[in-house]
Amino acid sequence: MPYVNIKVTREGVTPDQKAELISGVTDVLVRILDKNPATTFVVIDEVALENWGIGGVPVEQYRNTSAR
Repeated sequence: MPYVNIKVTREGVTPDQKAELISGVTDVLVRILDKNPATTFVVIDEVALENWGIGGVPVEQYRNTSAR
């Protein structure tokens, strides 16, 4: 019973994109690991941008610094 947790920032991921992620991840587990799609769980968590950090700084600050 595979469980996959995908975390993304809350920046406009559409329901269609989420459905494609769920389908695609499930397909990969079926194809590579021969897992049963009926018992494969994919959960997408949307995290507020201010709760996400990269390299020791909030992601917005990281993006502003790396865009230069």
